[in-house]
Amino acid sequence: MKLSGFGLAGLLAPPLNFLLNDPFTAQQGRITTRMVWMFDRPSYEALQVKICQRDTLVNITNTAISNDETSHNRVWYEIGQEGYLYSGNIQPVRTILNLPRMDIPKEGLLAEISVPYTDAHEAADITSKVAYRMYYETTHWIKSVETNPQDGQVWYQVRDDKWNNLYYARAEHIRIITAEEMAPITPEIPAENKKIIVRLNEQIVAAYENDSPVFVTPVSTGGILRVGTYTTPKGSFITNYKRPSRHMAAGDIAASGFDLPGVPWVQYITKSGISFHGTFWHNDFGRPRSHGCINLSAQAAKWLYRWTSPDVSLAKEFSYGFTGTRVEIVV
Repeated sequence: MKLSGFGLAGLLAPPLNFLLNDPFTAQQGRITTRMVWMFDRPSYEALQVKICQRDTLVNITNTAISNDETSHNRVWYEIGQEGYLYSGNIQPVRTILNLPRMDIPKEGLLAEISVPYTDAHEAADITSKVAYRMYYETTHWIKSVETNPQDGQVWYQVRDDKWNNLYYARAEHIRIITAEEMAPITPEIPAENKKIIVRLNEQIVAAYENDSPVFVTPVSTGGILRVGTYTTPKGSFITNYKRPSRHMAAGDIAASGFDLPGVPWVQYITKSGISFHGTFWHNDFGRPRSHGCINLSAQAAKWLYRWTSPDVSLAKEFSYGFTGTRVEIVV
């Protein structure tokens, strides 16, 4: 197999060109939910140590496997000498600062957030109103660059692709995506010899070339949420509509709605909006918990995006047509 999937190692894999002898060096975790308990052992039956609030950053020093053999995800993160956190509520992140690029072309550039989170402001000024918080590995379109004359801080102008608004974020927190890292995977394999199978009962996605599996990863499909039950449709589809970045929003956030700028590596398969995409609001793959989409880790979603057809030029915000990679969603 070319890739065996993104399991435990994938959760902690460093970004491109960030090679370390110890994979836990500089490895951080961001709390993704309103609050979580830290325990003194990797178990919900252990002693509660402290509460961690949403967006709190912790230093991940190791992993541990719980004794709960019935759990879909037995991985816990060790937080130094403090205790253990269940991995499903922690987004693995790093803090990587970048040298700002001062020559942004007119058509803009695709980029991703390379720090745990950064705030998008209404002006290139840290004191201006915050419009959105942008999270690690989310993708965004950079339209221009601006230097604040007061403090010399360099800001990228970011275009929101849903509302067509312009915001500003610190350029050092954003990494420009290169054409090399977006090169298609195995383009020599004819499109008709590639297919994706989503197995709902197992909560996995598998990619096949010539009927041989080359990639497997855990996912989260439609689940039972507070305001209703959401399903991922079974049947045959194609990845005919792809976007490297999409601001997804629907419903009332207080009642299981969502407002998620910069969702990465989106591949729509239905007109109603069901898609494969990267996920930064949870790390709990292996059980149903989406609004119907197929949630993957950002790294897994990016691999699948590069592997499927049609190809999407880095200069374009989307590709839409009548051809794509076959998708079978089965029980």
